[in-house]
Amino acid sequence: MLDLNRLRVLSAVARHGSMVAAARALAYTQPAVSHHIARLEAETGTPLVVRHGRGVRLTEAGRLLTTHADAVLARLADAEEDLAALIGLRAGRVRVAAFPTAAAAILPDALLALRSKAPGVIAS
Repeated sequence: MLDLNRLRVLSAVARHGSMVAAARALAYTQPAVSHHIARLEAETGTPLVVRHGRGVRLTEAGRLLTTHADAVLARLADAEEDLAALIGLRAGRVRVAAFPTAAAAILPDALLALRSKAPGVIAS
């Protein structure tokens, strides 16, 4: 299985066009970025970047892997955001049960307050 950190580094190299710029963006050293790329190339068995001048160009395999890496990283960010929303009670589902008198007297105001404070929470 491909290493997620290495995919993140490849994505940064693709976005910034150089190992140095990617290192700055990730708060890594340039040798660390180069090492991650070399390890990823070893894992995939193919060159992913071609060094030229002060920058790099992605190979066809590098472009393909970057496309998939970006999709995976975006999905992971979505999952982290959804989980944070659920844990922070900004989203989710809650089932409410009450006696008829409480349901008539208290529940409407309580549900309105819940909806205003946590619009992502669905009450049923």
